[in-house]
Amino acid sequence: MRMLTSMLGARRHFAATALFLGAAVSLTACGEQHGTDAAAGSSTASPSSSLSSPGASPYVEPEIVDGAPHHGDNNAYRRSGEMSPASAKDAQKEADRVKPVLKRLWGQKKWDPKSVRAALLELGYEEERTGPKGERLGGTLTVRAMDPRYEVDHNVTPEGARIGLRVHDDACVTAFVQKTNYEVKTNGPFMETGCFEPPNGH
Repeated sequence: MRMLTSMLGARRHFAATALFLGAAVSLTACGEQHGTDAAAGSSTASPSSSLSSPGASPYVEPEIVDGAPHHGDNNAYRRSGEMSPASAKDAQKEADRVKPVLKRLWGQKKWDPKSVRAALLELGYEEERTGPKGERLGGTLTVRAMDPRYEVDHNVTPEGARIGLRVHDDACVTAFVQKTNYEVKTNGPFMETGCFEPPNGH
């Protein structure tokens, strides 16, 4: 009787051990896709290639990585218009005239709008004029203060000047000069702000 009891105990111990080992083997195989016979038309995949990442959201627009829905539409006002090749060439010529003036002003530590405007008017540009409804009445040059930016708990307007020069209806020179640096580039006009790149936010 004692022998029968010990045999039953050994079988139970063996069965429990077998179940435990079987579960462990199953768990370690989780996530792996094993290769099958190539003749059967299946391909072999490694464990790393069988793990798939979640698909792209159906609401993310093309060319927008990790973007919010309608990111492109919401930020259309921040995209400049297209320039024709001839207009782009003319805009670059004007940018090449403006850049040495801004470089000189920056070296002289003169980046206030009044000084910048006066120096650029000496190149023969005329200040852009607009009517009461924003319609253009002539001139091509606009010089203004830098846009304010929010810092900690209030808006701060940095020292410097922003420049917008309309070369053609589809071409601008956009520039700035400030304490830290200056930049001159060409672009098409922006939908709502003409030659000036709109600030973040809408």
